[in-house]
This record gives sequence, structure tokens and C-alpha cells, in this order.
Amino acid sequence: VSEIEKYIKDVDLILIMTVEPGFGGQKFMPDCAEKISEIKNISTQVIVEVDGGINIETASHCKKLGVDALVAGNYIFSSDNMKEAIASLR
Repeated sequence: VSEIEKYIKDVDLILIMTVEPGFGGQKFMPDCAEKISEIKNISTQVIVEVDGGINIETASHCKKLGVDALVAGNYIFSSDNMKEAIASLR
């Protein structure tokens, strides 16, 4: 977060990866999610998006930290009912 703080007024959205980028289905790294509240403490104007390991439990954790948008590929596409999976994240 300290590395991007000087640019925060110049961006609209910050993406936080909560897995190692590269392939789907990885385990969520909660330490990375803590960056959500750190960023929101610096700027409430920037949109914070989280990608990686998102499911109903991790989405709830991220929402408590102040996330604005979630990317949930594997959770949605591997579910039996994609509409229900999407609704469960709201």
C-alpha cells in the first residue's frame, strides 16, 4: 500500500490480488485482503476491487474491510446455480 499511496489521487480503481496470479481455484490469502481497509483509510474515493479465492465466506470478510467490487470466477463458474452463487456474494 505504501508503494501506491503517492499515486492514489491519480487512479480510479485499485485491484488487490488475494491469490498468486496465474490460475483459478487458489486459496484466499487473508493478509492481502487487509490492504482493503488500509487503502480506504487513505482514500474513500478510490474503488477497491479484490480478485482471488472469492466465495461466500471470503466475500463477507472483504465486505467488512470495505471492498467495493469482487471478482469471483471459480466460485461462480463451478457452482450448480450461477445466479444463486452471484446473489450469495451481494
